[in-house]
Amino acid sequence: MFYESIYILENKPQKEDLINSPHLKKYHEGWGRNGDTALIACNAKHEPVGAAWYRLFTDDNKGYGYVDSKTPELGIAVKAQVRGQGVGTLLMEKIIQQAKCDGYKSISLSVDLENSHAIYIYRKLGFEDYEICGTSITMVYKAGKEDVRIL
Repeated sequence: MFYESIYILENKPQKEDLINSPHLKKYHEGWGRNGDTALIACNAKHEPVGAAWYRLFTDDNKGYGYVDSKTPELGIAVKAQVRGQGVGTLLMEKIIQQAKCDGYKSISLSVDLENSHAIYIYRKLGFEDYEICGTSITMVYKAGKEDVRIL
């Protein structure tokens, strides 16, 4: 699912090459450390069709959506065959709920500026723009505020 979450429209490198590149290994290497959390969505046949996860980073080891060392960075992926069926939105709602249960005051993510559909969904879920860095925007959801829904 991590490979699926990487937004590259053309000439996407092979899975092993991309996920093991130095700038992306930090997202999965040593998975299971304190603060690592993941949810998996399965279809009726119990096959994984999507996942959402978060991980903490530090000032010395920042992710693309880094805000601070107390804000986990979120990742999400949904297989192409189930996109548009609400799986991603459900995963986002559940992972936000989990972050709140885990005591986090905020959660962040990074999304490509050209991925307008994802940006729309994130804003609808209550994420706010934090900063633009290169071709991506970092967005933050702040727990404890009223949930914002744009219809």
